[in-house]
Amino acid sequence: MKLSKLAALALPLLACPGMALGADDPPWAEKTIHDPLDLDTVARQGDAALDALIARGEELFAAKFTTLDGAGRPMSTQAIVPTRRKRPAAHTFQRTSGLDANACAGCHNDPVPGGAGEFVGNVFVSEGFESADFDSLDPQFSSERNTNALQGSGLLELLAREMTADLKAIRRDALAEARAGGAPVTARLVTKGVDFGKITAGPDGMVDISGIEGIDSDLVLRPFSQKGVFVSLRQFTVNALNQHHGIQPDERFGRRWTGSDDFDEDGYANEFTAGDVSAMVAWQATLAAPGRQDDLPPAWREAAAAGEALFSQVGCTACHKPALPLDSLVFTDPGPSDMAGTLALGAVDTPVGIDFARFDWVKALPRDAEGRVLVPLFGDLKRHRIADQRNDRLGNELLSQRFVARDVFMTAELWGIGSTAPYGHRGDLTTLDEVIRAHGGEGTDAAKAYEALAETDRQAVIAFLRTLVIGGVGE
Repeated sequence: MKLSKLAALALPLLACPGMALGADDPPWAEKTIHDPLDLDTVARQGDAALDALIARGEELFAAKFTTLDGAGRPMSTQAIVPTRRKRPAAHTFQRTSGLDANACAGCHNDPVPGGAGEFVGNVFVSEGFESADFDSLDPQFSSERNTNALQGSGLLELLAREMTADLKAIRRDALAEARAGGAPVTARLVTKGVDFGKITAGPDGMVDISGIEGIDSDLVLRPFSQKGVFVSLRQFTVNALNQHHGIQPDERFGRRWTGSDDFDEDGYANEFTAGDVSAMVAWQATLAAPGRQDDLPPAWREAAAAGEALFSQVGCTACHKPALPLDSLVFTDPGPSDMAGTLALGAVDTPVGIDFARFDWVKALPRDAEGRVLVPLFGDLKRHRIADQRNDRLGNELLSQRFVARDVFMTAELWGIGSTAPYGHRGDLTTLDEVIRAHGGEGTDAAKAYEALAETDRQAVIAFLRTLVIGGVGE
């Protein structure tokens, strides 16, 4: 059965994780969410209903989940594919396999909720052994990752959706031309100024994908995680709820996919509804994009201006592109690329739609001559080889994740970097100077050019980067 827009909005208003809210619940009940939103909100479609959805998402993001909410997964693992344990977990909380947090905001909190996290908030990605019961900090079993900031993530997902559509259109047109001409056609995969290599389409419908660079062969951009392996905020949220909290969304762990309403056997059925996931997605997607700090002393402003020019001059903007153009500001949930295990677009009659144009922080963003919003991400949504034998500091993982090589990572968006120390995939680099020097692989030339600058010029680059902060846009 498909969910209507009304139902999708109503779910977070009517449901609480783990159990239905009762009118007789005392105010001291040890659930994290006590009161449903006003039910009249459901009848008010448009901005008011969406605002209620976003507010619900913020509440859930900050909630410290308890066992009464369904926290814990004694008989299932942290794997993103529902996988049962062989025996009950010895401890509820474990650093590598989880549970490892009480609330989403426990790690995403610096400098504000939804932000990044300190080294102490690191998590572990156990891709090589995701279906096993383990508890080891050894890098052959798990990859340690620092917390990414979520500010501006809705814009990143919209960019990825448009770029994916462009790349698929290039492939489709190349196939049509090859069939019509009876000869192979080679096409460059370029979208929004980012080059993802090339494909060669044959008249028989076969496509040579060996020339694709920085993206999976299906040409779907996956803008989330440091390896660029999650296609949407929704997929990211469903994964994180299970791994970090043992809160299991029923769209993946419920009866449809697992045959059980209580897959983890913790005594709580249907722990997290599709509507609650939509609420968390809506809040994360509408977090304001990072901006620039402008209340600076004259000396800093002067250094930052020089540093921005040098940042481009040494070649950093080859990957850390200052801005990418965005055509549409309408964010829909579910998205067009969500697939099995995550609520898909085809499963709802009408997706929840949020027009970002109504937010002041979006109105403050620059536009190009065609009227497109310029998203100031300082990134390219592309994977790059960022380490080599000469400089392996950023290739510090032994496991691949979702078939992405250990020394290949997504270009880190630098917007907000002035607010999100420490740096690197493990958060083990304490200064911006260190992380720039750590670049190997495709970043070698830029790193060497930076190192060759005079000390005052290197300091100017740092001065510029430290003006890229969370907050400030339209605020």
